Amino acid sequence: MDKKLLKTIFYSSFLAIILFAITSSGYTNAENNSYTGPGDDKTGYDSKNYKTNSLSLDHREGKKADLIKYVTVKQLGLPNLVIPSENPITKEKIDLGKKLFFDRRLSLNNTMSCGMCHVPEQGFTSNEIKTAVGIEGRSNLRNTPTLLNVAFSKFLFHDAREYSLEGQVWQPVLAHSEMAMPSFGFTLKKIKLIPGYIELFEKAFPGEGVSIETFGKAIASYERSLISGNSSFDKWYFGKDENAVSDEVKEGFKVFSGKGNCIACHSVGKNEALFFDNKLHNTGIGYAESMGLLNKKKTKVQLAPGEYVEVDNEIIKSVNQQKKSNDLGLYSITENPSHRWLFKTPTLRNISLTSPYMHNGSISTLEEVIDFYNNGGINNELLSPMIKKLNLTDIEKNNLKIFLESLVGENIEVLIADALSTPVGDLTKDDPNWANNTDMGYNK
Repeated sequence: MDKKLLKTIFYSSFLAIILFAITSSGYTNAENNSYTGPGDDKTGYDSKNYKTNSLSLDHREGKKADLIKYVTVKQLGLPNLVIPSENPITKEKIDLGKKLFFDRRLSLNNTMSCGMCHVPEQGFTSNEIKTAVGIEGRSNLRNTPTLLNVAFSKFLFHDAREYSLEGQVWQPVLAHSEMAMPSFGFTLKKIKLIPGYIELFEKAFPGEGVSIETFGKAIASYERSLISGNSSFDKWYFGKDENAVSDEVKEGFKVFSGKGNCIACHSVGKNEALFFDNKLHNTGIGYAESMGLLNKKKTKVQLAPGEYVEVDNEIIKSVNQQKKSNDLGLYSITENPSHRWLFKTPTLRNISLTSPYMHNGSISTLEEVIDFYNNGGINNELLSPMIKKLNLTDIEKNNLKIFLESLVGENIEVLIADALSTPVGDLTKDDPNWANNTDMGYNK
């Protein structure tokens, strides 16, 4: 087939899928209070007989919660949260940060919010794409990490380049391939020109107003409230309730802490378990990607229910704005040769909600993750010495998966429902925009 024609088909089909998602997706399940999973329900989409189960955005429902209790009251299985002295937590800061987090007007063209990559129903990540996609479809190198329990992280981003939630906030806002705001000043002025924000900032930060610091503190306060513990595993292991989990979960934890040695990186203490070690490791995924070991000539692309086509990867690359393919992890930050392909250990809490996996989203399911580690990762000169072939049986692998599925926090539906109750920040006639003759003052 002619490459130009194939490229046109690919573009058109991709656009059709996006439009379908925008017009069809919705989120509601108020009757049984189950909010997890993609809002645009594609169950059965691989069949030509597919019938949509999706609802319109008009049916998006949620329920506001008092999030500050999750910050101030210790949850079973989690440590006490340390709040920075320079940013004490308040309800007003959480509410303002949440509004900013879901406000699409904080992107250059008013279309992209933090919540469009960190999708609440999908574990505050994105289940439907391997790597994040920002403004105007600009692609990123890395998978969207979950924000659940991010408050306990010593380092932020997959490459550990940031140390505080307050500092982290600004990077996606200003990144060209994410929200693409051109500067700190432009962002702050736009916020001041959107009706209502000056008053909300004054309420949350009396006498401080809208600033680089208060913007970061507000969103950080909301992210800090996304704490989810008291899982079925916690009730059994820390709460000593023998009936809280199945025998398969108990056997799976034996594999996790014994033969599988998963506990070496995904830490479990005597009284609490973050299920990550606040360190970075080389599993071989970054190395394999850099060496081209993961490359394929073609990618299977679904165009419609039951309709697939194999697309040459060179065509896909031609429309990919992210040209960099050699992700060296921590080395990109420190330029220390021993830091090549080191990436931060992710938490395993709520892991069944946060696929796909690895820093580049290259592994789709928990079964595949378990097989990856069972095979000893991908060998390279800097491979973590803790990664070795495990020789797990099929029963051990299945029990390990069931154990991982027991790590979903008890309040996850509450956090999602609260997020869904928040307006998405659509552009209005009173907002700064060239079409409203209030284009940041440039037209005056």
